[in-house]
Amino acid sequence: MTVTPLDLTQRLAGKVAVITGGASGIGLATAQRFAAEGATVVIGDVDETTGRAAAQSVDGLFVRVDVTDEEQVDALFAAANDTYGSVDIAFNNAGISPPDDDSIVTTELPAWQKVQDVNLKSVYLCCRAALRYMVTQGSGSIINTASFVAVLGSATSQISYTASKGGVLAMSRELGVQFARQGIRVNALCPGPVDTPLLQELFASDTARAQRRLVHVPIGRFAKPQELAASVAFLASDDASFITGSTFLVDGGISAAYVTPE
Repeated sequence: MTVTPLDLTQRLAGKVAVITGGASGIGLATAQRFAAEGATVVIGDVDETTGRAAAQSVDGLFVRVDVTDEEQVDALFAAANDTYGSVDIAFNNAGISPPDDDSIVTTELPAWQKVQDVNLKSVYLCCRAALRYMVTQGSGSIINTASFVAVLGSATSQISYTASKGGVLAMSRELGVQFARQGIRVNALCPGPVDTPLLQELFASDTARAQRRLVHVPIGRFAKPQELAASVAFLASDDASFITGSTFLVDGGISAAYVTPE
Protein backbone atom coordinates (compact mmCIF):
# COMPACT_ATOMS: atom_id res chain seq x y z
CA MET A 1 0.00 0.00 0.00
CA THR A 2 1.31 3.42 -0.97
CA VAL A 3 1.05 6.03 1.74
CA THR A 4 1.04 9.65 0.64
CA PRO A 5 3.21 11.69 3.03
CA LEU A 6 1.56 14.58 4.83
CA ASP A 7 2.74 18.05 3.87
CA LEU A 8 1.96 20.10 6.96
CA THR A 9 3.50 23.17 5.39
CA GLN A 10 0.37 23.33 3.25
CA ARG A 11 -2.13 22.46 5.99
CA LEU A 12 -3.87 25.83 5.54
CA ALA A 13 -3.43 26.12 1.77
CA GLY A 14 -6.28 28.02 0.15
CA LYS A 15 -7.55 29.42 3.44
CA VAL A 16 -8.07 33.11 4.12
CA ALA A 17 -7.28 34.09 7.70
CA VAL A 18 -8.11 37.33 9.50
CA ILE A 19 -6.00 38.16 12.56
CA THR A 20 -6.67 41.06 14.89
CA GLY A 21 -3.78 42.34 16.94
CA GLY A 22 -1.62 40.84 14.24
CA ALA A 23 1.18 43.41 14.31
CA SER A 24 3.04 41.99 17.31
CA GLY A 25 3.24 39.23 19.89
CA ILE A 26 1.07 36.16 19.46
CA GLY A 27 -0.77 37.75 16.54
CA LEU A 28 2.38 38.36 14.50
CA ALA A 29 3.80 34.91 15.29
CA THR A 30 0.49 33.39 14.18
CA ALA A 31 0.45 35.41 10.96
CA GLN A 32 3.89 34.03 10.17
CA ARG A 33 2.82 30.48 11.04
CA PHE A 34 -0.37 30.73 9.00
CA ALA A 35 1.56 32.00 5.97
CA ALA A 36 4.13 29.22 6.36
CA GLU A 37 1.27 26.71 6.28
CA GLY A 38 -0.14 28.17 3.08
CA ALA A 39 -2.83 30.59 4.26
CA THR A 40 -3.49 34.06 2.91
CA VAL A 41 -3.34 36.46 5.85
CA VAL A 42 -5.26 39.66 6.54
CA ILE A 43 -3.88 41.60 9.51
CA GLY A 44 -6.09 44.00 11.41
CA ASP A 45 -4.38 46.33 13.86
CA VAL A 46 -4.63 49.87 15.17
CA ASP A 47 -0.92 50.52 14.59
CA GLU A 48 -0.44 51.32 10.91
CA THR A 49 3.35 51.25 10.87
CA THR A 50 3.85 47.87 12.51
CA GLY A 51 0.68 46.50 10.94
CA ARG A 52 1.78 47.25 7.39
CA ALA A 53 5.23 45.83 8.08
CA ALA A 54 3.70 42.65 9.50
CA ALA A 55 1.39 42.22 6.50
CA GLN A 56 4.25 42.82 4.10
CA SER A 57 6.35 40.18 5.87
CA VAL A 58 3.72 37.52 5.13
CA ASP A 59 2.72 38.87 1.70
CA GLY A 60 -0.71 39.68 3.11
CA LEU A 61 -3.17 42.54 3.44
CA PHE A 62 -3.21 45.14 6.20
CA VAL A 63 -6.41 46.87 7.31
CA ARG A 64 -6.28 49.48 10.04
CA VAL A 65 -8.99 48.73 12.58
CA ASP A 66 -10.14 49.90 15.97
CA VAL A 67 -11.59 46.62 17.18
CA THR A 68 -14.06 48.40 19.46
CA ASP A 69 -15.72 50.09 16.47
CA GLU A 70 -18.45 48.05 14.76
CA GLU A 71 -18.13 49.69 11.34
CA GLN A 72 -14.36 49.25 11.27
CA VAL A 73 -14.59 45.60 12.31
CA ASP A 74 -17.20 44.93 9.64
CA ALA A 75 -14.96 46.66 7.09
CA LEU A 76 -12.00 44.46 8.08
CA PHE A 77 -13.83 41.21 7.38
CA ALA A 78 -15.48 42.65 4.26
CA ALA A 79 -12.03 43.58 2.93
CA ALA A 80 -10.82 40.02 3.47
CA ASN A 81 -13.82 38.54 1.68
CA ASP A 82 -13.88 41.10 -1.13
CA THR A 83 -10.12 40.79 -1.78
CA TYR A 84 -9.66 37.04 -1.45
CA GLY A 85 -13.13 35.54 -1.80
CA SER A 86 -13.74 34.04 1.64
CA VAL A 87 -13.21 34.26 5.38
CA ASP A 88 -12.10 30.80 6.49
CA ILE A 89 -10.25 31.56 9.75
CA ALA A 90 -10.74 34.32 12.29
CA PHE A 91 -8.15 34.68 15.05
CA ASN A 92 -9.70 37.31 17.31
CA ASN A 93 -6.64 38.14 19.33
CA ALA A 94 -6.48 41.89 20.01
CA GLY A 95 -6.31 42.74 23.69
CA ILE A 96 -4.86 45.06 26.31
CA SER A 97 -3.72 44.83 29.92
CA PRO A 98 -3.13 48.41 31.12
CA PRO A 99 -1.52 49.25 34.48
CA ASP A 100 -4.61 51.00 35.81
CA ASP A 101 -6.49 47.68 35.69
CA ASP A 102 -5.54 46.26 39.07
CA SER A 103 -7.41 45.27 42.21
CA ILE A 104 -11.15 45.87 42.27
CA VAL A 105 -10.65 48.32 45.14
CA THR A 106 -8.39 50.57 43.04
CA THR A 107 -9.61 50.00 39.46
CA GLU A 108 -11.97 52.79 38.44
CA LEU A 109 -14.88 52.42 36.04
CA PRO A 110 -13.19 54.07 33.00
CA ALA A 111 -10.27 51.62 33.24
CA TRP A 112 -12.71 48.73 33.64
CA GLN A 113 -14.74 49.79 30.62
CA LYS A 114 -11.76 50.32 28.33
CA VAL A 115 -10.52 46.79 28.94
CA GLN A 116 -13.99 45.32 28.45
CA ASP A 117 -14.35 47.15 25.15
CA VAL A 118 -10.99 46.05 23.72
CA ASN A 119 -10.90 42.52 25.13
CA LEU A 120 -14.54 41.39 25.10
CA LYS A 121 -16.70 43.68 22.99
CA SER A 122 -14.19 43.36 20.15
CA VAL A 123 -14.43 39.57 20.17
CA TYR A 124 -18.23 39.83 20.00
CA LEU A 125 -17.95 42.20 17.03
CA CYS A 126 -15.33 40.08 15.25
CA CYS A 127 -17.21 36.82 15.75
CA ARG A 128 -20.40 38.34 14.42
CA ALA A 129 -18.62 39.79 11.39
CA ALA A 130 -16.79 36.54 10.60
CA LEU A 131 -19.93 34.44 11.00
CA ARG A 132 -21.73 36.40 8.28
CA TYR A 133 -19.33 34.86 5.76
CA MET A 134 -18.76 31.51 7.43
CA VAL A 135 -22.47 30.68 7.70
CA THR A 136 -22.91 31.37 3.99
CA GLN A 137 -19.86 29.21 3.18
CA GLY A 138 -20.91 26.44 5.56
CA SER A 139 -17.42 26.30 7.02
CA GLY A 140 -14.95 28.18 9.16
CA SER A 141 -12.78 28.18 12.25
CA ILE A 142 -12.84 30.93 14.86
CA ILE A 143 -10.20 31.10 17.58
CA ASN A 144 -10.69 33.67 20.32
CA THR A 145 -7.86 34.59 22.67
CA ALA A 146 -8.98 34.15 26.27
CA SER A 147 -6.47 33.39 29.05
CA PHE A 148 -5.61 30.93 31.78
CA VAL A 149 -7.03 33.52 34.21
CA ALA A 150 -10.44 32.70 32.73
CA VAL A 151 -10.27 29.39 34.61
CA LEU A 152 -8.12 30.34 37.62
CA GLY A 153 -8.20 33.14 40.18
CA SER A 154 -5.13 35.36 40.25
CA ALA A 155 -3.72 36.83 43.45
CA THR A 156 -1.98 39.53 41.38
CA SER A 157 -5.28 40.92 40.18
CA GLN A 158 -6.16 42.58 36.89
CA ILE A 159 -9.86 42.54 37.60
CA SER A 160 -11.22 43.81 34.30
CA TYR A 161 -8.78 41.74 32.25
CA THR A 162 -9.77 38.59 34.15
CA ALA A 163 -13.47 39.31 33.77
CA SER A 164 -13.11 40.09 30.06
CA LYS A 165 -11.27 36.85 29.39
CA GLY A 166 -13.90 34.90 31.31
CA GLY A 167 -16.46 36.45 29.00
CA VAL A 168 -14.45 35.48 25.93
CA LEU A 169 -14.28 31.90 27.18
CA ALA A 170 -18.03 31.65 27.85
CA MET A 171 -18.96 33.31 24.55
CA SER A 172 -16.63 31.02 22.59
CA ARG A 173 -18.13 27.95 24.21
CA GLU A 174 -21.65 29.04 23.35
CA LEU A 175 -20.81 29.91 19.75
CA GLY A 176 -18.98 26.61 19.36
CA VAL A 177 -22.14 24.77 20.35
CA GLN A 178 -24.53 27.00 18.42
CA PHE A 179 -22.77 26.84 15.05
CA ALA A 180 -21.29 23.33 15.17
CA ARG A 181 -23.82 21.83 12.75
CA GLN A 182 -23.25 24.63 10.28
CA GLY A 183 -19.67 23.53 9.75
CA ILE A 184 -18.17 26.24 11.94
CA ARG A 185 -15.86 25.59 14.89
CA VAL A 186 -15.25 28.12 17.66
CA ASN A 187 -12.60 27.61 20.32
CA ALA A 188 -11.03 29.67 23.08
CA LEU A 189 -7.25 29.76 23.26
CA CYS A 190 -6.19 30.12 26.91
CA PRO A 191 -2.50 31.02 27.08
CA GLY A 192 -0.43 31.11 30.20
CA PRO A 193 2.05 33.99 30.52
CA VAL A 194 3.70 34.59 27.16
CA ASP A 195 6.95 36.43 26.53
CA THR A 196 5.45 39.23 24.43
CA PRO A 197 5.91 43.02 24.42
CA LEU A 198 2.71 43.28 26.48
CA LEU A 199 4.10 41.06 29.25
CA GLN A 200 7.53 42.66 29.07
CA GLU A 201 5.98 46.10 29.50
CA LEU A 202 3.87 44.88 32.40
CA PHE A 203 6.88 43.52 34.28
CA ALA A 204 9.56 45.99 33.18
CA SER A 205 9.28 48.12 36.31
CA ASP A 206 8.52 45.25 38.69
CA THR A 207 10.75 42.22 38.23
CA ALA A 208 9.57 40.81 41.54
CA ARG A 209 6.04 40.65 40.14
CA ALA A 210 7.32 38.69 37.16
CA GLN A 211 9.12 36.22 39.40
CA ARG A 212 6.01 35.72 41.54
CA ARG A 213 4.19 34.60 38.43
CA LEU A 214 7.01 32.59 36.93
CA VAL A 215 7.36 30.40 40.02
CA HIS A 216 3.85 29.02 39.38
CA VAL A 217 4.68 27.71 35.89
CA PRO A 218 5.64 24.03 36.19
CA ILE A 219 7.66 24.18 32.96
CA GLY A 220 9.65 26.99 34.58
CA ARG A 221 9.46 29.70 31.91
CA PHE A 222 7.04 31.89 30.03
CA ALA A 223 5.72 30.67 26.69
CA LYS A 224 7.15 31.79 23.37
CA PRO A 225 4.74 33.46 20.93
CA GLN A 226 5.62 30.78 18.37
CA GLU A 227 4.37 28.08 20.74
CA LEU A 228 0.97 29.75 20.91
CA ALA A 229 1.00 30.26 17.13
CA ALA A 230 1.46 26.52 16.64
CA SER A 231 -1.62 25.88 18.79
CA VAL A 232 -3.68 28.43 16.87
CA ALA A 233 -2.62 26.88 13.56
CA PHE A 234 -3.75 23.49 14.83
CA LEU A 235 -7.16 24.82 15.89
CA ALA A 236 -7.52 26.59 12.55
CA SER A 237 -6.72 23.47 10.55
CA ASP A 238 -8.73 20.39 9.67
CA ASP A 239 -6.56 18.47 12.12
CA ALA A 240 -8.87 19.97 14.76
CA SER A 241 -12.04 19.10 12.85
CA PHE A 242 -13.69 17.46 15.90
CA ILE A 243 -12.75 20.23 18.35
CA THR A 244 -15.22 23.00 19.08
CA GLY A 245 -16.39 24.86 22.14
CA SER A 246 -13.13 23.94 23.83
CA THR A 247 -11.10 25.63 26.56
CA PHE A 248 -7.76 25.13 24.85
CA LEU A 249 -5.19 25.65 27.60
CA VAL A 250 -1.60 26.30 26.55
CA ASP A 251 -0.29 27.30 29.95
CA GLY A 252 2.85 25.35 30.80
CA GLY A 253 0.91 23.32 33.35
CA ILE A 254 -0.29 26.20 35.54
CA SER A 255 -3.91 25.06 35.67
CA ALA A 256 -2.88 21.48 36.51
CA ALA A 257 -0.63 22.36 39.44
CA TYR A 258 -1.52 22.15 43.13
CA VAL A 259 2.04 22.98 44.10
CA THR A 260 4.89 23.73 41.74
CA PRO A 261 7.88 21.42 41.35
CA GLU A 262 11.19 22.31 42.93
